[in-house]
Amino acid sequence: MSEQQEDAVSLVQSIVTSLVDEPDQVKVEGLRDGDTLVVEIHVAPDDAGKVIGRQGRIIKAIRTLTRAASSYVAGPRIEVEVMD
Repeated sequence: MSEQQEDAVSLVQSIVTSLVDEPDQVKVEGLRDGDTLVVEIHVAPDDAGKVIGRQGRIIKAIRTLTRAASSYVAGPRIEVEVMD
């Protein structure tokens, strides 16, 4: 994984960790899927709603921030997903 991809993963990690009640349960992984970097967020079941937010506003904001940060460098497209 390149430095820019690691930065995207650490950005998501720091945002999600500050949102949840159980930060020790947070696991963020960056996986390559062709020309896309998929950032997977794993949290405790009770914290999933805090990451998603009302009508998906929080996860939408996380996706927007991640894409904006990655647009400054020529790199892969980034997708952020909350996993079960």
